[in-house]
Amino acid sequence: MTAGEVVVEEATEVDDELVSAMAALVPQLSSSAPPPGPGELAAMVGSPASVVLVARRGVAGPIVGTLTLALFRIPTGVQAIIEDVVVDQAARGSGAGAALVEAALARAKAAGARRVDLTSRPDREVANRLYRRLGFEQRRTNVYRFDLEKSAERHPHPAGRLPPEAG
Repeated sequence: MTAGEVVVEEATEVDDELVSAMAALVPQLSSSAPPPGPGELAAMVGSPASVVLVARRGVAGPIVGTLTLALFRIPTGVQAIIEDVVVDQAARGSGAGAALVEAALARAKAAGARRVDLTSRPDREVANRLYRRLGFEQRRTNVYRFDLEKSAERHPHPAGRLPPEAG
């Protein structure tokens, strides 16, 4: 498959093809996160804060990759974050990843974002090379994560705050 044969489109409805594609693609990205089912996909596709893009082999070809673009307004402007970029192992090197990211960048710009962030594990060397080639610059920043599942065991109410329903 050459880059010219890759077609990127927004997923606007949930059907068996999208559910099956996610079931095949997400395990290639994460061994710990289950693929989204029809309900989760419907929430993603229906949310104004997320854009699910899929890459196909040709106009009517199978889905070979996906990414999610999160777009939301914060006090300093429109925030855009590319998440969960994955291309099927058999389609890697075809230009699908680049086509997905370029489509997400265009969508973010059209939404008024001034910059787009993404994270990628260091061991995803090919993906990291792609992001640099497309113009992404590695930031010198600290990325923090608070694991709500683990913390619930230690701290039922993080930082002594009341649960949302009690506030």
